[in-house]
Amino acid sequence: MDDTQVRTWSWSWARALTGAALSAAVVGLPTDVIDNSLFTRMTPVRWWEPPVLVLTAVLTAVWAGIRPGVQQDRVGSARVYGGSLLSALAVGCPVCNKIVMALLGVSGALGVWAPLQPLLALASLAVLATAVIVRWRRRECSTIACSPVGA
Repeated sequence: MDDTQVRTWSWSWARALTGAALSAAVVGLPTDVIDNSLFTRMTPVRWWEPPVLVLTAVLTAVWAGIRPGVQQDRVGSARVYGGSLLSALAVGCPVCNKIVMALLGVSGALGVWAPLQPLLALASLAVLATAVIVRWRRRECSTIACSPVGA
C-alpha cells in the first residue's frame, strides 16, 4: 500500500466522520433530539426519533466517505441536503414548527402533522440511501482501491 492510497483512505474517513458529526448536529440540535440548552422542545422525543437521527448521520457519513469520481464531487449533494431537511422535519417537535403551526394550528400539528412525521422519516432515509447508492456506483476507482479483497 503506497502513501497516496493511505492518504486517500484517511481523507475519506475524515470526511465521513466530519459528515456524521455535522449531520447529527444540524438535525439533532435544533430539533432537541440531542438535548441542549439552546433549543427547547414542547413535546417529548418519541422512541423512533433517536434511531432516525443516528441513521441520518450514518448515511451522511457513508456518502461523505465515498470518494467521488473526477468531475462528480457535487453529484448527489442535493439528495443529501434534501434528505437531511426531511429528517429534520421528521424528528422535529410537531408544535415547534412555525410553518406547520401557521398552516394547521396546534390541533392540526398534533393531529395531522405528527402522524405524518414517521413517513417523512422513512422518506428521508430512502433519499439518503439513494444518494449513497448513486455515489457508490459513480465513485473513483483505481486498481488498488476498488479491487476485490484478496485479488
